[in-house]
Amino acid sequence: MKVVTLFKHRVFNTVLLISLLQGYASLACAALNIQHWTTAEGSEVYFVENHALPMMDVSINFRAGSAYDQPESSGAAALTHHVMGMAAGGLAEETLTNRFADVGAVLGGSFDADRASFKLRTLTSEQQAALDAFTLVLHQPDFPEAVVSREQTRIVAALQEAETEPDSIAQKAFMQAVYGMHPYSLDQNGEVGTVPSLTVSQLRQFYQSHYTAKSAVIALMGDLTPDQARQIAQRLSAGLPAGPAVADIPAVPVLSAPKLKKVPHPAMQAHILVGQPGNKRGDADFFALYVGNYILGGGGFVSRLTEEVREKRGLAYSVYSYFMPMSQLGPFQIGLQTKKEQSEEALKLVMATVQKFVDQGVTEKELAAAKDNLIGGFPMRIDSNSKILEYLNMIGFYKLPLDYLDSFNDKVAAVTVQQVNDAFKRRIHPEHFATVIVGAE
Repeated sequence: MKVVTLFKHRVFNTVLLISLLQGYASLACAALNIQHWTTAEGSEVYFVENHALPMMDVSINFRAGSAYDQPESSGAAALTHHVMGMAAGGLAEETLTNRFADVGAVLGGSFDADRASFKLRTLTSEQQAALDAFTLVLHQPDFPEAVVSREQTRIVAALQEAETEPDSIAQKAFMQAVYGMHPYSLDQNGEVGTVPSLTVSQLRQFYQSHYTAKSAVIALMGDLTPDQARQIAQRLSAGLPAGPAVADIPAVPVLSAPKLKKVPHPAMQAHILVGQPGNKRGDADFFALYVGNYILGGGGFVSRLTEEVREKRGLAYSVYSYFMPMSQLGPFQIGLQTKKEQSEEALKLVMATVQKFVDQGVTEKELAAAKDNLIGGFPMRIDSNSKILEYLNMIGFYKLPLDYLDSFNDKVAAVTVQQVNDAFKRRIHPEHFATVIVGAE
């Protein structure tokens, strides 16, 4: 669930826009000098200095995602994160919104199973006022009863709507099939039966226990000196709850037998998801699985799955596969939609294609083409301050090497056919896949 974005558009002149694009281009071509330190309170800080634009981007990440919920209070993590950005420091919603809007600043954030984050983008000339408002959100969230109650009603309505949508039904059933009783199986937004019973006291307690300085990862990017970055990071860290660092998410058990769940639905097509626990951040097999998956189903029209399922037999318009690395084993997922009457045929073909991929592996030609495409597209992934900030968040939160971005293409280029084939044989087991079909006949 995204935190509400509070901003007022500020118009930049043509000269500034041109310099913005030039700044992004030059940064994407240069090695990133990531500076790292720890605040007195124990927060990890990651900083990239870039004076090409008079802008500053700051984010702060916490171990406060939905995997830290309990089944009986599912949705507490998301609701805590959501309401924090709505009222803080005794300021009502509109007043807090205007604090950001008056200086052209943007408050944003993200939320998933592992983490909850808040982001601030501001002109450096307005950074003090923007940081004043930002620190209220982080240090003094109010959780007003009326706002919490209103958002609970809104979330429940969204959950009820999602229960009618085949995509949402399939994804929820897939995560439950893959993860069973593990907290990754919990719906990130909670349940219709749990969200209404959440109390302000529970939200406050979740904030105090999960938004601690010792669990915070701060990323800064842009028009700041190292001294300024240190002062900002110290200010953000100092006002956070002083509790202990949040414990790691439990390890994910592997699937030892296949699972199949069929869900009736009036949709015109069957929605099919298959997969298993995949890999995690910092995994030794990450690059072999990453490159190999491009060949299997991550490369769009040049992938094996697309060739077999769409091009040769016309059983689906699109079919994909991906790994989603997380703190623990994130999902490896294959998905497609097809006519109901051909769902079994399409599923058998997908499984046969994956099994063949695991058994026989990839060719040198496929590997070379995959690496060329992945390496060629990499500069687009770091061509703006905001994209680099996201990588700083990931590097910091998942404790990846500081040279992760600088060495990324070299590690892709170094992947061999043997490494891909070995990784898939050891890690991917189609005979144990979880399968969900929504709209099955």
